[in-house]
Amino acid sequence: MLQYIFHKIVKKLRLSAIKNSKIHKSARVESGSSFINSTMDRYSFCGYDCTILNTEIGSFCSIASNVKIGGVAHPVDFVSTSPVFLSHKDSIKQKFANHNYLPKIITKIEHDVWIGEGAIIKAGITIGTGAVIGMGSVVTKDVSPYEIVGGNPAKHIRFRFTQEIIDKLLASKWWDFDDILLKKYGSYFNNPESFLNEYSE
Repeated sequence: MLQYIFHKIVKKLRLSAIKNSKIHKSARVESGSSFINSTMDRYSFCGYDCTILNTEIGSFCSIASNVKIGGVAHPVDFVSTSPVFLSHKDSIKQKFANHNYLPKIITKIEHDVWIGEGAIIKAGITIGTGAVIGMGSVVTKDVSPYEIVGGNPAKHIRFRFTQEIIDKLLASKWWDFDDILLKKYGSYFNNPESFLNEYSE
């Protein structure tokens, strides 16, 4: 038991690396994670040892540990892809030229997205509201709202609900509810049809 507690304390003590980012006060970035040039909205979290770059994350997203989202590009149309020929600072200090090349490719994770452990999300794509990304998946293209994908490369498995329910959930925009409305309707969240019926009334 003491060993377990010690392990948890050490894990937390690593802290997280957050730079040029905006995180809602109700959201959480766990220790060991790098969160750079990104935003995270209400009640979302990312687990331990994640790397999240240039990413906009909506509300109520659940991001497991060891997830990689976004990244930077290298110039594939130049003679070399190496940063030693580019103007910005990088791991290698030596510079043989100072060409400007640092495109900011934004990745978008909409609302209520669940990303499983060890998933890799390519820079520049959009993960739709309510989507589920299976653990270990490599996502290289956009994922539709409420779609479940998995594998390497990630492929469509199924949608969580019928198209009618998906359309109504998207129209409700429940992720924008204030805390009072969330408490009012939260008891119906285990049944989408019940929630939609109550909300429509």
